[in-house]
Amino acid sequence: MTAPHQRYRRAIAIPVGMAMATALAVLPNATAAAAETPAAPAADASSFSYVVNVRPGHGTSAQVKKAVGKAGGTVVTSYDQIGVIVAHSANPDFAKDMRRVRGVESAGATRTAPLPAQSTTDVGTPKVLGADEVAAAEAAGGQDPLEPQQWDLPAIKADQAHKKSLGSSKVTVAVLDTGVDDTHPDLAPNFDREASVNCVSGKPNTTDGAWRPGPDESAHGTHVAGEIAAAKNGIGMTGVAPGVKVSGIKVSNPDGFFYTEAVVCGFVWAAEHGVDVTNNSYYTDPWYFNCKDDPDQQALVEALTRATRYAERKGAVNVAAAGNENYDFAEDEITDPVSPNDSTPTERIVDPSECYDIPTQLPGVVTVAATGAKGIKSSFSNYGRGFIDIAAPGGDSTSYQKPEPPATNGRILGTLPGGKWGYMAGTSMASPHVAGVAALIKSTHPYAPPAMVKALLYAEADAVPCTDPYDIDGDGKVDAVCEGPKNRNGFYGWGMADALDAVTR
Repeated sequence: MTAPHQRYRRAIAIPVGMAMATALAVLPNATAAAAETPAAPAADASSFSYVVNVRPGHGTSAQVKKAVGKAGGTVVTSYDQIGVIVAHSANPDFAKDMRRVRGVESAGATRTAPLPAQSTTDVGTPKVLGADEVAAAEAAGGQDPLEPQQWDLPAIKADQAHKKSLGSSKVTVAVLDTGVDDTHPDLAPNFDREASVNCVSGKPNTTDGAWRPGPDESAHGTHVAGEIAAAKNGIGMTGVAPGVKVSGIKVSNPDGFFYTEAVVCGFVWAAEHGVDVTNNSYYTDPWYFNCKDDPDQQALVEALTRATRYAERKGAVNVAAAGNENYDFAEDEITDPVSPNDSTPTERIVDPSECYDIPTQLPGVVTVAATGAKGIKSSFSNYGRGFIDIAAPGGDSTSYQKPEPPATNGRILGTLPGGKWGYMAGTSMASPHVAGVAALIKSTHPYAPPAMVKALLYAEADAVPCTDPYDIDGDGKVDAVCEGPKNRNGFYGWGMADALDAVTR
């Protein structure tokens, strides 16, 4: 049972009868200013974007930058600390020419469509809930009004954790995504402006508000931010870690593409601005899988590997969504029908041990699977022993896993631009739950390095045995096969993230 691909790892399109519509709920009198993001540097219509990887720390960047010009390129920016240069060129042989330059370890095009990227269709129009449904929610027992709709919080014991700790305001989680509306009343109290930026062009844009989504751009990043750190302030919902800070690092362009140069910029920015956790609910376009035997794709893997490792060396735990195609990454072969997704896709067979979904498959990154309201793998969640590290609520179709009352929706509640709230589902929603738990661990152990935070995250997870047989739609056909013991298997990894242990151990 395989669902269609989405760049955003949420609210995936599913066949009729399994639809997972996104719902919005409006807070009366709430307003939000969604500033448009300044455009990326202008480029010739036939220009493409590239990353050129050099040996960091060996004085090679300067000479390679000169070679970029000789090869018909222009340097956009350079991350000398990790040896990654971002360049534009209209020379169709630019990457090949650069790979022959002394000191260049790899080089490749970050896209298959010329600059600027071509437009794509919208990921879907949300279904709106009436404002009366929000007004009818009453705060009780110290809860925020919409918390009773958040079945996902008790699923990871976050409701119990909040009685002990809400997390530290000295901890920041960066949301690398489509942008964050920091004017939302549930996000404004916890927003870290200093750690926020627009990285869409591959070069940091520090214009105030540049991290926000434009008026016609996806609400995805704002939703993720609310799941992590919506304030416990008597308004709306409650995040997993409602006392920590959240920042917005915009890495998705207006057409919804997450290109390598933007993502590299995002990780480097997070590394150099004191971020403790990064959340990554996307895959890096245009290739769902980047194969090492392709020189362009290999260069993208190398650039992002350097960026994620740099962020971790600087103190950040990197958390990423596993993906929404019900793929078994332990298999020898997977069919990728959507790459490259910014031009003309060609179906190809890939080996996931040699072709990487980035950043989720990169070394050191925490890979998160999704579960539904009944605590079993979401119908769409990718899986595979040795691939999944941990699981958390990501929601599912209510027809599969309706939550217990008073919650009425099998998806995940989050903040949306313009002072709204709504439901989405996907591994995109599971990843921020784990990012929130990691932030609680960092709050409890402020001097713990990333390796220790990850070790505690896994050790404190509640072991979940394989779901066998896994027939989520009840049609008598097994929809996925789980392998491994209860504390390290292909569906749930080390188990379900545990927020209570994060603040008590």
